[in-house]
Amino acid sequence: MFAIIEDGSRQYRVAPGEKLSIDYRRDAEEGGTITFDRVLLANGGGSSTIGAPLIDGATVTAEVLRALDKGQKLEIQKLRRRKNSRRHTGHRQKYTTVQVTGLNVPGLEEKSE
Repeated sequence: MFAIIEDGSRQYRVAPGEKLSIDYRRDAEEGGTITFDRVLLANGGGSSTIGAPLIDGATVTAEVLRALDKGQKLEIQKLRRRKNSRRHTGHRQKYTTVQVTGLNVPGLEEKSE
């Protein structure tokens, strides 16, 4: 069973038990839960549900593992040739790491194994 959710301006493919790094959320606390209600597609038990654009009543819940996680540092250098002038800047993206705990999609059966 998996779902495609939208958080911010990005889309993620999630399944129960998966770890996911989403854009940093100030309101997230470690050990807390986040509910994603913008579910675009859900698949499970051999059937799929596609939203137009969203699936009504569908939610994905996730537990916050790390409230603030930092990505890799990027260095940007701009050199102006023959001018003895240069600019050096950097950027480091912040993330929140979550683990998906459940998918709740009305009308979709979970595959029994």
